[in-house]
Amino acid sequence: MGKAVEITDANFDEVVLKSDKPVLVDFWATWCGPCLMMSPIIEELATELTDAVIGKLDVDANPQAAAKFGIRSIPTMLVFKNGEAVDKHIGAGSKAEIADKITAQL
Repeated sequence: MGKAVEITDANFDEVVLKSDKPVLVDFWATWCGPCLMMSPIIEELATELTDAVIGKLDVDANPQAAAKFGIRSIPTMLVFKNGEAVDKHIGAGSKAEIADKITAQL
């Protein structure tokens, strides 16, 4: 894949819920410092973890998905498998922490 997928309210079901691979959704915003700090890590994971879908959802532009999953602080990363949220990470984290959450679902 090589680049994090842009996830929106419009494509959320198709990209995340109907995926046959585990999906990491990074809920973020352009004004959020910790989110911007996590961005290069998310992009690296998108390049390295080809057995999973790595995506980013801008909560300001896509409020429905954020509201549906109760996202109250960002960055929040949810890992989905078979259409279900199976793991969560709130706040900035290390690349290893985030990778472990994804690889546990492979």
